[in-house]
Amino acid sequence: MTMDASRRAFLKRASALSLAGPATPFLMNLAAMGEAAAATASDYKALVCVFLYGGNDYANTLIPYDTTRYNIYQGQRPNLAYTRASLASSILTPTTALPGGAQYAVVPELAKLVPLFNSGNMAVMLNVGTLVQPTTKAQYLAKSVPLPPKLLSHNDQQSYWQASSPEGAASGWGGRIGDLLQSGNGTSTLTCINVTGNAVFLTGQAAVQYAVSTAGPIALNARNTLQGSTAAASLLTQMISSTSGSHQFQKALGGIGGRALNLYTQVTSALAAAPTTATAFPVAADTGSTLGKQLQLVAKMISVSSQLGAKRQIFFVSTGRFDTHDELDTLHPLLMTNLADALRAFYDTTVELGVQNQVTTFTGSDFGRALTGNNDGSDHGWGSMHFVLGGAVRGRQFYGINPTLANNGPDDIGQGRLIPTMSVDQYAATLASWFGVSASNLSTVVPNINNYAGSVLGTNVGFV
Repeated sequence: MTMDASRRAFLKRASALSLAGPATPFLMNLAAMGEAAAATASDYKALVCVFLYGGNDYANTLIPYDTTRYNIYQGQRPNLAYTRASLASSILTPTTALPGGAQYAVVPELAKLVPLFNSGNMAVMLNVGTLVQPTTKAQYLAKSVPLPPKLLSHNDQQSYWQASSPEGAASGWGGRIGDLLQSGNGTSTLTCINVTGNAVFLTGQAAVQYAVSTAGPIALNARNTLQGSTAAASLLTQMISSTSGSHQFQKALGGIGGRALNLYTQVTSALAAAPTTATAFPVAADTGSTLGKQLQLVAKMISVSSQLGAKRQIFFVSTGRFDTHDELDTLHPLLMTNLADALRAFYDTTVELGVQNQVTTFTGSDFGRALTGNNDGSDHGWGSMHFVLGGAVRGRQFYGINPTLANNGPDDIGQGRLIPTMSVDQYAATLASWFGVSASNLSTVVPNINNYAGSVLGTNVGFV
């Protein structure tokens, strides 16, 4: 191996430190330093992924409201179903009606999102999930098409949703979008920003995720004092950022450290001067979620994007406790309230900042859950319903194919576990296209996208 190849390998392994998790935040940022070409894009766009860890229950998120389908819903989960009367104020009326008289309402806890739907700034995705290619129930039963590995498994489906690969994937589709577009940012490190720790979604082949907390950039713990000594802290900083060593690995690592420290100062200074907004973000003490605070930090980062030279940014935020095998009737409403409060506050803040047309927010989750109830909960499923919000969204519409609600019906594998009819690949490709990824590069972002070229929904679902 040549010395240049060795150096590249070393730097690649150093960048892998960005996957070390929230326990080592400085290392994550230390490894994430890289320079890029001067910004060339003339506009700004941001994608914001809101991931619901645990597998969100689709049937108590988007509820059939027409009498026929509501009765099926209620019959499959009598102990968990909302009353039809309670849904009257949260009915979604699309500009194009669904076939067969199908109607939906969001649960009352999501009512804050209904005005966004009605104003055309939110769309609903029907039956989204992980697939390798379009799959019918007959193909599933015959095992005649490839399927995502370890269906119904949290870790593997989280990974497949975020990366199109099983657990252990080296990169995610958010990071691969970053690979293609980070050269348009003045500082490439600020392309993929994670506000919730670590996720394969934002890891690219070249792009690395820059970790921040809800308070902003994470400093070297000993930046100001070390064991009570400012002199010791200063010496450690010099050691980390020194490029005066004789070995080029030492010089390279010092360069990375120096850029990390400089970027911390740059981002911290920019956020300190961020414009003040009036919208209040929720603090969900009842569920322990920090989703509101995460999205508040995203809004602040977006507000100073021009000062930081950013033209394309991808953010990842998350919240958990969606693995509702029990307490669905008591916990899930709290989770929905928190989700609605956080999403609405974030959208309203983008309006205050005048960037609502440049920011698209979308939800994701491991999988949906079973339609049939299991005492006071529901079991793991497959397809689910998702929301996309933003001024660029072609809203007040349902996208995808409305599934038949049943236990072992034509669109499920039993217990109302939906076989997805919109793949995450199609969902991702549509978002990536809006973001600026060319059609020829979509297979770099989602390798299986060409499998959907002849499908009903195609490779671009058209919701944004």
